[in-house]
This record gives sequence, structure tokens and C-alpha cells, in this order.
Amino acid sequence: MKLNKLINTKIELDIEALMVDSRTPAKNAIFFCVKGMKNDGHNFIDQAIDHGAICIIHSCDLRLYKPFIEYIKVNDVLSELTRILPIFYNKPSSKIDIFGITGTNGKSTIAKTIQYLINQDHKHCGYIGTISIDYANFVCEPDFTTPDPIKIHDILKDMLEHEVTHLALEVSSQGLDQGRVDALRFKTAIFTNLTHDHLDYHGTMESYYLAKKHIFDLLDHDGSAIINIDDPYGNRLLKELSTKKISYGIEHPADYFAKQIEFRNNHTEFTLVFKKQEFKVKTNLLALFNIYNLLAVIAACHCRGMSLETIIPLLSTIPQIEGRMEMILEGQNFNCIIDYAHTPDGFEKIFTYAKMITSNKSKIIVVFGTAGHRDTKKRPILGAIAEKYCSMIIITEEDPRTESPLEIAKEVASGIKTGVYSIVVDRYDAIRQSLEMANQGDTVLILGLGVQKYMYRKYGKERYTGDDVIVKELIHSVILP
Repeated sequence: MKLNKLINTKIELDIEALMVDSRTPAKNAIFFCVKGMKNDGHNFIDQAIDHGAICIIHSCDLRLYKPFIEYIKVNDVLSELTRILPIFYNKPSSKIDIFGITGTNGKSTIAKTIQYLINQDHKHCGYIGTISIDYANFVCEPDFTTPDPIKIHDILKDMLEHEVTHLALEVSSQGLDQGRVDALRFKTAIFTNLTHDHLDYHGTMESYYLAKKHIFDLLDHDGSAIINIDDPYGNRLLKELSTKKISYGIEHPADYFAKQIEFRNNHTEFTLVFKKQEFKVKTNLLALFNIYNLLAVIAACHCRGMSLETIIPLLSTIPQIEGRMEMILEGQNFNCIIDYAHTPDGFEKIFTYAKMITSNKSKIIVVFGTAGHRDTKKRPILGAIAEKYCSMIIITEEDPRTESPLEIAKEVASGIKTGVYSIVVDRYDAIRQSLEMANQGDTVLILGLGVQKYMYRKYGKERYTGDDVIVKELIHSVILP
């Protein structure tokens, strides 16, 4: 595409790519000098040119201008990128029905379940989120929950080539705050809840809320906002938004309402109420928080054209969401659950479920850590919550980055007043010890990483076997023999 088709200029350079990461080679590219949290793109112009940039969009005055390179100064580089993306990629988000899911908890379960239901309805739904990037026959690990805006558009372009019709996209608060999805238009935006998390980034719950709220600014004119009315911030959203609003809940009357919930060992039953009609629902999803997730899924798919008569029978066949309430069943005589829970609210919910399935005579054992350089205020809070429910707490490493895993663990332990705990820095060894101390009927929870196959350390991203693989190996090598 010619440069003058993208920007108000007489220059007719052939542009073949857009670039925000100066490390990634891209032939005949425009490099956008975006200012991030830690790095400023203006400091990487030379590297971008070495990797194929022939045009630089910048907002700061530059000391050096290289020959044969076009320099265009703008007031706001990110706004310019947001404006140019739909032009360069021919408005891909207008050709794919995009579900955007945001909130502290539940994003992955909701997004993957939407993908499953849409695909079962003989359409083709992709997924981008914490677990993977997944569409057609392509699956890869993500770098972030919500990729950078150019990466998202590259994926959308490829999705269209593979006849993808829908996309379930997890939208993080950082992604919203940093404008990663500003060039998209959503048909459906889902708000799950808002609880203590990411305050190292946002500073206050109010800033965190406003970042999440921004997704509703990106709805199509006929798009729908789907909101958990039982969450206080969801209730606030319902009052503040002027777009089409659809509510779901359990505690308060809502457009999609669940009542008469009955939890079984391997399934849940409830009555769905929609417009005074009642529908009996049976699902293989477990725990109360998953009923909330399911209500969001039902509302989203229904408002995009799937009938309840099509949706409801499928709710008993939902595939296991990797690392989300994943019950490990390898022949052991105790419960073992792997989950991504890493927030106070997430802990409360999964511990409540663990207590429900564990007799008073049996133990709840937990293994978890907290991430380095991420929301340090929640560390003792997590320790205190674990103490309320668990007979044994093992604190371990979890993406320590440049912080000392031992010092992080000590901060978590400061919230434990009388409970029994140990600090085992090596995560493999921590998991091994938790399994070895489990007796028949006990429940072991391995929290924080889900099925994440890497660990962030001081020297960067390191491959990690994965909690799920480690648990299964240890059950067969240590527990069952």
C-alpha cells in the first residue's frame, strides 16, 4: 500500500508492513515510536531501520535523520497507529464477529467456551487469550493475554484467509489502557467482575475500573454489553453505560438468571430464567463461579443468534479448559486441581469449592506463589485467605522475574498468623511434597500458573514443564507405585 494512502503526504513509498517492535524484521515497514511503560520507541529507531523500517512515525524531536528514510512527526503516535491499522488491513474487525471478554476472573473459561459453542453451531470461531492463540489448525503460545495491535491485526488477517467467522478475545486491563484493541470494533463485550489485581499497574481500583470500562467504547453501534450484575462494579457499569445492556446474575434478578443450583460430584444443574421462561440446564462445569461464567457465555451466544434450544444441550459437553479448574484424575485416591487462580477473589472462590468437595476429616493442601514485580500488596492477603481454608500451605516460586523467590514467599507468609506453612522455592519440589502428604479424600490445589509452560526469571522467559505435566508424572512415579 502506498504511504500517501495511509498518511496525509505526497510521498508514494510502497509500505508492506507496520512495526511497533523494532526487534522484529519487517520489509519496507512503517515504525511507530510508541511510548510504553518501560521503553520508548524513539530510542529504537536505528534498530527498526536495520530491521526494515523505511518510514518513522514519531512525536518527539529527533537529533539524527538518516538518508532514504521518511520521518513524519505527529502529536500522538499511538492514535496514529490506531487510525492507520484498519486502513492498512482493510478493516478486518468489521468482517469477524468479535466477542471481547474483560474482568479480573473468568476470561479464559468464557472465551474458550464461546469458541466451543460457536464451532459446534457449524461456524468457525478463533480464540486469543492467556491459554493460546487458536484457530483453524493453528495453535501457539501467546506472549501476552492481549497481543500488541499489529500482532492482533496480523492474526485477524490470517483468520479471514482461513474463513474464521467469529473470535473470542480476552481483553486485559493493560491491553485496554495501552490501546492494543482501540482499532477493533466489538459486536459483544463481556464484563465478568472486578476485584483486587494489577494495582501495581493501575494504582487504584478506580483506575482499574476505568481501564476495563473502555472496552464498551469500542462496541459497534449495534453491539451488546453483557454485564455481571452481582458484581458491584458491574452494577455500576449497568447504570453508567448508554449502549445496549444485557445483565446476568444469580443473587439479583437479571436478563439471564440462574436459580435452583445443585452441585454434584461431576456436574452442576440449575434453572435458567430468560424473559420469564425457565430452562433446565445440566453442565459438566463445576463450582459457583463457573455458573457465572456459563451465564455470560449463554447471554453472549444467544444475543449473537444462537437459540437457547441449541445452546443448552451443548452445556453438558464442554471440553476441559486447560489449567482452569482442571481436575487431575490419574488413579490417585485424593482430589488434585490445577487452576490459574492468582487473585484474592480467585482464591476465595476455588477454596470455597475445595471445601465443598472435601470432608471435615480430610485436608486441603495448597501450593502457590505470587509473581515478581506484580501487585505486591496482595501477597499477604493471599496468605491470609489460604490460612482460612487449608491444613497445609506450601509457598513456592511463580514468575519471580528479578525478585528473590524466597523474599516473595516471606511476604506471602507474613499474612499467615497461626496456620501451618512451609516455603519450598523450587516449584517441582513443592508440588512433589504436596502430593506426598495427601491422604485418601484430601484435596490438593496447585494454583497460579495453570498450564503455563514458561517461567519469567531475572534473565527472561524460561521453559517450564507445566504444573499439569509435573502432577501427572509425580502421581505415576511417586504416589501410585
